[in-house]
Amino acid sequence: MSNAPRIDIDVSEFWKDPYPTLSRLRRDTPIAHINQLGSTVLCGRDDIFACEKMIDVFSSDQPTGLMTKLMGQNMMRKDGEAHLKERQPFFKAVSPKAVATQWLEQFRAHADALISSLPNDGHADFVADIALPFSAECLKSITGLTNMRYQDMNAWSQGMIDGISNYTGDPAAEARCHEATAGIDAAIDDMLPVLERHPNLSLLSTMVASGMPMDSVRANIKLAISGGQNEPRDAIAGTTWALLDDPDQLAAVRKGDASWLNAFEEYARWISPIGMVPRRIAKSWSIRDVRFDEGDRIFLFYSSANRDESYFDRADSFDVKRDTSKSVAFGAGPHFCAGAWASRAMVAEVALPQMFARLTNLRITDRNAVKLGGWAFRGLLSLPVAWNEVKARTS
Repeated sequence: MSNAPRIDIDVSEFWKDPYPTLSRLRRDTPIAHINQLGSTVLCGRDDIFACEKMIDVFSSDQPTGLMTKLMGQNMMRKDGEAHLKERQPFFKAVSPKAVATQWLEQFRAHADALISSLPNDGHADFVADIALPFSAECLKSITGLTNMRYQDMNAWSQGMIDGISNYTGDPAAEARCHEATAGIDAAIDDMLPVLERHPNLSLLSTMVASGMPMDSVRANIKLAISGGQNEPRDAIAGTTWALLDDPDQLAAVRKGDASWLNAFEEYARWISPIGMVPRRIAKSWSIRDVRFDEGDRIFLFYSSANRDESYFDRADSFDVKRDTSKSVAFGAGPHFCAGAWASRAMVAEVALPQMFARLTNLRITDRNAVKLGGWAFRGLLSLPVAWNEVKARTS
């Protein structure tokens, strides 16, 4: 077992706001074993950036890990050739070219349908009523699971997220995860004959056509849903909140001093939707005076790296003009998020500009009701908003 310093945390407080604890860890013990999480954590950006690339030591292959046990072994839990063999057909469906030629106009259509359905002089929970259905409808298209409801896409994604971050062993969270994976398997079974007759560029169709074993196809569809729903949903809602909460930041984007993509990338740095990734120590290793033993479980805290004061001035502040090139929000090594281009298009090319252009006087109605939660995965739980008018789509 790692000889890193042992520390205790209040898990409930960490879930509410992990950043004070992570700040102390970066300052005092950037490598530490958190007893309540049963894992050694790395908090400094330099360590995380380097270790992400050392797959022979910091392995993604975790046979006993929660994701593998609950969702099957997907490409995120494989390294080297095994990872690339599955990543290549997966990436074909979400490459920059595929996003531009196949998905961008569908994203715009989903946004138009959703925004056009909203009433003039309306109010809503932006998370549940706007960001959630938009993200889910886009993900239905990308995965090829157009036979499911957007509500099921979101619920099953959240069920898996809760399951694979269930490091405290809550049996109810595990049960919800099993229900989610069973629902996804049933949806896949229903769509397979449809896509066999009418193949397309969706993830399901592309992976099946590649000859990938069905166990791997299922595991990778579950991976796409677990991350592809909550991350864009939370980024759309979160960036909207950050901009509405700071009129100067919104004004900078509207004036062209920063882009919608700048705003999205800065939000992903500031409130990392993926807060950490687990790794398994494949062979004994040391970083400075900390020794790791084979089999140790390691958490790489992206959320901490993205607020490392060595790289980001005023790291706790949201600033759309910031240089985010050192952010690791999408990863830093061979497991860099394959869906990053789809996410950027969904959030920065479609959702944010469309919603701010068409919902006039979009505003937060109750700042006390705005809530965030999570540390492994973090996002807004509620965002009450109102607007005066819904404008027609102009492009």
